[in-house]
Amino acid sequence: MRLDIYRRAEEDGKLSYLAVPEAKNIPEEATNTDWEIEARAYEADDNASQLDEYDIENVSGQIAEKGYAITSVQH
Repeated sequence: MRLDIYRRAEEDGKLSYLAVPEAKNIPEEATNTDWEIEARAYEADDNASQLDEYDIENVSGQIAEKGYAITSVQH
């Protein structure tokens, strides 16, 4: 699958990442003016369980459930 990856700064200099299917808009419940594009058309396996470099777990499951995948609050 191809994903557009967004990032936003959090407290203590940490970053959160949001992955949405390529060319799709960020879903309304995740819309935040702080999101900045990190990567466009990022290639990920269709059944990807996680994107280590973005600290996103259960990628395909989150996208199937919500339409996007986001960094865990634990990261």
